[in-house]
Amino acid sequence: MRRLRLATPAATVTLALALTVGLGVAAVPVASGDQGNGAGSGSGDGSGAYPSQDQVDRAKARAERTAHDVGAIKGRLLLANQRLDEANLRAEQASEAYNGAMWHLEQARDAYRQAKADAAHARRTVAVQRDRIGGLVAQSYQNGGDLTALNAMMSADGPERVLDQYAAFQGASTALQADYKRFAATESLAQVFESKARHAKARQVVLAARAEEAKAAATASADAAQSEAAGIAAEKDRLIRALAQAQHISVGLARQRQTALEEIARKRAEARARAEAAAAAKAAAEEAARQQAADEATAKKKAAEQAAAAQQQAADEAAAKKKAAQQAQDQAQSQDQTPTPKPDPTPDPPTPPTPPTPPTPPTPPTPPTPPDPPAPSGGIDGVLAYAKAQLGEPYRWGATGPDSWDCSGLTMRAWAAAGRSLPHYSVAQYDAGTPIPVADARAGDLLFWSSNGRPSGIHHVALALGGGSFLEAPHTGANVRYNTIYAWYPDFAVRL
Repeated sequence: MRRLRLATPAATVTLALALTVGLGVAAVPVASGDQGNGAGSGSGDGSGAYPSQDQVDRAKARAERTAHDVGAIKGRLLLANQRLDEANLRAEQASEAYNGAMWHLEQARDAYRQAKADAAHARRTVAVQRDRIGGLVAQSYQNGGDLTALNAMMSADGPERVLDQYAAFQGASTALQADYKRFAATESLAQVFESKARHAKARQVVLAARAEEAKAAATASADAAQSEAAGIAAEKDRLIRALAQAQHISVGLARQRQTALEEIARKRAEARARAEAAAAAKAAAEEAARQQAADEATAKKKAAEQAAAAQQQAADEAAAKKKAAQQAQDQAQSQDQTPTPKPDPTPDPPTPPTPPTPPTPPTPPTPPTPPDPPAPSGGIDGVLAYAKAQLGEPYRWGATGPDSWDCSGLTMRAWAAAGRSLPHYSVAQYDAGTPIPVADARAGDLLFWSSNGRPSGIHHVALALGGGSFLEAPHTGANVRYNTIYAWYPDFAVRL
């Protein structure tokens, strides 16, 4: 058997220790029977201290298998965490879909109630107008029955009374016609409101069915997420035990190592995100500075051009004035050569004295500027204090407190502490604010995550705390907690 040549016996011992201790595999002793076939000591003392090439190869193979097993186990652990995140995301999307269905249903109920009230009011108006028209018809019939030719000829009151009756009849007819037009318009409006109420009722029925479907889907997704979490936790426990066996360490130590590695990976990802955000902010600032410098240069150039144009205009005006003065001087000289006419002996009438200027009335004092309206009760501090008081309480889909929350339920109640009413639906909360860049978000602003990069895909909302941190009700199986945008970067932000 071919020997493994080493520089010194000490190097041989070092390699043996590395193979047995460093790689966590047992040393394979050299059999005494191998000494005679070249597998023993190079010195021939029969001690069997030097490993053979075959032993080294087998130790390397075992180490490679162990390393492969460790890598595979860690890969499966990573995939398990990813599956858990995906299950939580599906549950969260289903929860907000249910909140959206309930929000649309409530809007439909409000629309139905309003349309029903409008239709009832219009019908009452129609009834009043119908009674008025009936009275006018009766009055017109009575008046018209009195205006006969015989009555006109034989009436003791004479033609003046007949004309008065005719005028009253004509007035009643005009009022009847106007009331009939109003009646027809009100009847049409009542029909419109009744049709609107019917449609609103039908939409309410449809949305109620959708809300029930969304509720069932949210319940199923939450149950699936909890089941997935339990299964993944059991799988991770088996994988960590296998990892401990492969690394020849205790299960507790393997679990601690895995937790530490996941935390290190999370912090490294946050650090990368921070660095990328800082680089993007720096690039944006540099681009803004370049744009500002370019704008300033353009403004300076334009100002210089305007100054040159003004200077040229002043020069032209001066030349024009000089020319006009020269022309006036030439004209005066020509007038001096003309004989001066004798003055008129009649003296000019005396100039009447100028009446005194009335005193200027004093300027009334400027009214003081009204103070800014008071901020809603609690303000941003109230919003943050309310949200922080819920830390550690569990997430539950559709919950709005007081002891459990979903994402939009927490932000809704937190802002209610400041007197601001928000719907229990993340998409509608986005619509209630003014969009701002995520990098500009400050304490009290709302942060949103979307599944499709558009507001229509928003499925999660959190409360910004400033400095890149936020507070959230995260997902099924987790509690209200702090987080950072560098661990999970939002897609949108709004300011209320």
